[in-house]
Amino acid sequence: MSGHSKWATIKRKKGAADVARGKLFSKLSRAIIVAAREGGPDPGSNATLAAAIAKARDNSMPKDNIQRAIDRGAGAGADAAAFESVLYEGYGPGGVAVICTVLTDNRNRAASDIRHIFTKNGGSLGTPGSVAWQFERKGVIILDAAVVDEDRLMEVALEAGAEDIREDGAQWQVTTEPADLTEVRAAVEEAGLTPVSAELTMLPKSTVAAGEKEARQLLRLMDLLEDNDDVQDVYANFDISEEVMEAVAG
Repeated sequence: MSGHSKWATIKRKKGAADVARGKLFSKLSRAIIVAAREGGPDPGSNATLAAAIAKARDNSMPKDNIQRAIDRGAGAGADAAAFESVLYEGYGPGGVAVICTVLTDNRNRAASDIRHIFTKNGGSLGTPGSVAWQFERKGVIILDAAVVDEDRLMEVALEAGAEDIREDGAQWQVTTEPADLTEVRAAVEEAGLTPVSAELTMLPKSTVAAGEKEARQLLRLMDLLEDNDDVQDVYANFDISEEVMEAVAG
């Protein structure tokens, strides 16, 4: 199993226990504001906005909050103009490739904070383009393999336009083109299959195996990066075995 996928599952289970709801909503709002500003306020024609709204709903963000964020992004006010989208690339322990997507109103502060986190946790911040080539932008829908029938899932998802369906440990991972994520998710839900998550992500083209020592360092690095107010998402190409992940989680 991909350690990155496993980590995403752990994060969802921990949820609000580790991240204050207000802080989480702030990040979700920021993503909606910028998506609406850059691609327009109609989620039907703006796949990035549709994915941001879906992620907000999955995290129980109130409908009024979502609409306010869309309105701010669609307007010309300071709320929309203040945020800048930046991609930071670097290396974690063991040469693992790491990407951070950032929405910030202070680029210098964000760069300094992220560089500090990398340096203090066995990594290094790279130059633009240094690791991004190792990832692909995709839509990913995760479902619980214990309660979802494989044949039914394949029939529904592939007919709706999914690229691939594969088993990843105790989960099914459905991969789509970014623009098709909303439509495939809707088809899956209409068929009575409930996703654990559905989001736009960066999938690694290949992975780097990590032992227990590196795994502990990597997960701490991921945790600290994601806890930063300016960081929206963190992606990495590490692979951690079930045995190592259990030892680390324990």
